[in-house]
Amino acid sequence: MLKLLLARLAQGHRTTRFPDVEPVLPDRFRGRPTLDPTKCPDGCAACIAACPTGAIARADATGLSLDLGRCLFCSDCTTACPEGAIEHTADYRLAARRKDQLFARPPGAPGEPGERGLALGAELRKLFGRSLKLRQVSAGGCNACEAEINVLGTLVFDLGRFGIQVVASPRHADGLLITIGACAISGGPYIDHPEVYNGADSVVPVDLYVPGCPPHPYTILEGLLGLLGRMRPPPPGATSRA
Repeated sequence: MLKLLLARLAQGHRTTRFPDVEPVLPDRFRGRPTLDPTKCPDGCAACIAACPTGAIARADATGLSLDLGRCLFCSDCTTACPEGAIEHTADYRLAARRKDQLFARPPGAPGEPGERGLALGAELRKLFGRSLKLRQVSAGGCNACEAEINVLGTLVFDLGRFGIQVVASPRHADGLLITIGACAISGGPYIDHPEVYNGADSVVPVDLYVPGCPPHPYTILEGLLGLLGRMRPPPPGATSRA
């Protein structure tokens, strides 16, 4: 026991300083994809054929569009593209209020992360801004999203310090946290199967979409804090890696 106490003392303060300090992410982290139409002048469509969920399609304005609500972040498209027109960045800010905001765009295009407008209206922010209780409901996925939500309750993220808590009963909840990510948004790898209804919004109203497979805890936390109006615009160059 003494050794455990000494080890914990040596570790010091372990709770992340996010959102005041940008998180340091590992090199293998796959964040918001970027599309560079200048590297795809011939439109070879190799990435479209490689995508297992049909997340990539041809668009007249940019050459390609990528639906983050369908994306599994599997990197099949980046591997298939011979010119490197699609790349994953370290940007973990993926959440959006509407499905039409879940599309990767070339740098500088409208709809970049700082323009998403995640916050609820003033009345709802006043009601839930300091205390938000959520009941997690499975969307029939692989349990990876549930694992990331559980991580938010550890001392590293300490979700409770923001007044957000995952509760054990719908009777205690202000809202539902339907297992986030591609499965809940679009059906994920089972898209168009009759059992998945291609997303939770075909059954219930949705206030926040958090893409990923699974989404990183920082992606989930950034979306929830943004919904409550407690996130500031990202600082320049805020895509750090370890």
